[in-house]
Amino acid sequence: MLVIVSCKHKKQTQTTKTKPTEVKISSSKIAIVEEKLGINKHKVEENKLYSFIADWYGTPYKYGGCDKNGTDCSCFTNILFRKVYNKNTERSSGDIYKSCDKIKRSNLQEGDLVFFVTNGKSVSHVGVYIKDEKFVHASTSKGVMISSLDDAYFKKTYYGS
Repeated sequence: MLVIVSCKHKKQTQTTKTKPTEVKISSSKIAIVEEKLGINKHKVEENKLYSFIADWYGTPYKYGGCDKNGTDCSCFTNILFRKVYNKNTERSSGDIYKSCDKIKRSNLQEGDLVFFVTNGKSVSHVGVYIKDEKFVHASTSKGVMISSLDDAYFKKTYYGS
């Protein structure tokens, strides 16, 4: 015979308001973002996008990766969009491109997506536009970094926004 007994006990709980934990970003990463974007430390720390970039800067590239141990371009973009803009994106760069409204490069604004054909066939790379022709992305060679759309390689492989 099995008897299950339950007693209802009302536990007094005390709620305390706590600040959300703040991520400590290394000063060297902040300095890199400052230099790349030509802005000061306070602007990096106060801007949600810039501080996110500083926090992830240098994260190694890993195909299929989706965390700070290694990430690919589409997952990095997805995490950035979720954390900075509270929006979700598709998982692959090609699917992200298909789901977006297209805009002219001359109309790019902070947070817009930029797409590249790096395999010679179809959209295979995505980044997030920052400002002044600069964008952040997870590069296969250097991990999360800031690059320029005016770099020869990106001029050649740019597909759309």
